[in-house]
Amino acid sequence: MSNWPGKFVIGLTGNIATGKSVVRRMFEHLGAYTIDADALTHRAYAKGAPGYQQVVDKFGKWLINKDGEIDRSKLGNLVFSDSEAMGELEAIVHPLVRQASEMLIKRATQRVIVIEAIKLLEGDLRKICDSIWVTNAPEVIQVERLIRKRGLTRDRALERIHMQSAQSAKVALANIVITNTGSYDDLWKQVNAAWKEIVPGASGPDTESQIKIKPAATSGEFSVRRGKPKNSADIAELITRLSKGKRKMTADNVMEAFGEKAYMLLQLDGKIVGLAGWQVENLVARTSDIFLEETINPQKALETLINEVERASGELQSEASLIFPMNDLAAQEELWKRLGYEKRTPETLGVQAWQDAAAESLSAESALFFKTVTPGSCLASNLGIGSRYQVIRFASFLITQP
Repeated sequence: MSNWPGKFVIGLTGNIATGKSVVRRMFEHLGAYTIDADALTHRAYAKGAPGYQQVVDKFGKWLINKDGEIDRSKLGNLVFSDSEAMGELEAIVHPLVRQASEMLIKRATQRVIVIEAIKLLEGDLRKICDSIWVTNAPEVIQVERLIRKRGLTRDRALERIHMQSAQSAKVALANIVITNTGSYDDLWKQVNAAWKEIVPGASGPDTESQIKIKPAATSGEFSVRRGKPKNSADIAELITRLSKGKRKMTADNVMEAFGEKAYMLLQLDGKIVGLAGWQVENLVARTSDIFLEETINPQKALETLINEVERASGELQSEASLIFPMNDLAAQEELWKRLGYEKRTPETLGVQAWQDAAAESLSAESALFFKTVTPGSCLASNLGIGSRYQVIRFASFLITQP
């Protein structure tokens, strides 16, 4: 019996560099709503957030950088080398993260919700989950990933791994274990099989009932469908061709990208003529890949494509949309204005979390267009934070993951 009537909550955990985030994205492809609890932890002690002053009071002002934010690198170096300090930090942020997670679960319209948290089993989040999934990987692969993706030395990578509770202990408590040795295709098959086995009434990955899409159009009209791993070769060909070789992609590259984002495919008379690559990290949607055939009407194509991205992002509780078009599309400000977007720079967005998200995705070749999306009921309001200003600050700092 579920802890949440009408919903099924999966707790996803595993030690560092075992692939939790990639598996969480796969759940989204299957139609689940996902929560990155580790990102909520970081937002909980951002400047102006509920845990900020508590962390400063506990560990000292030396953690504050020139922008007034708590330096995550300094804090990480402290707590990863001192288990007592780690426990003190967790005592501050874990209650805030659980509070936020419960509200996100209540607001979610999806039947399946996934909470990703590295300390899921050590804290209270475990109590609100109906099933525990654990990602697993050999230590040698964990070390290689930390060196390659995070730039750590071998000794530092091993220190980070050994600071965490034993992976075997997590595996022993799991309902489902996903072994990640590096193959996205193998990982996808494991998640698919486990999804159908343990999620009540779950469908396979190719049933359109999992994810609502714009229905097929009549001749001469655009339609949109969600891209899936089986479309990886077509997506790779389209991006490579429409970028004129600046973004050379293979099917394997696209399969790897599915671990970070989703794709909406724009079709005209059954042929793929454009796409958008997008992601939602809790309450912020980012669209960083937009490609259209030169022969189609850009205004109608973008309207159809972006409207569908916004609708799907809304189902993931997105409250702000950031779009990063390149080349000719970046220059068409009037076209974006008709879609409700303003050309902005990261520092003008006002909310620090939005600024961080924009700065992370903006490149020298792209522009930034911004739009706020009207939320259903503001999370912070339900938490009794107070004024509208405080509500916005709480939702932005604690919930929004850049």
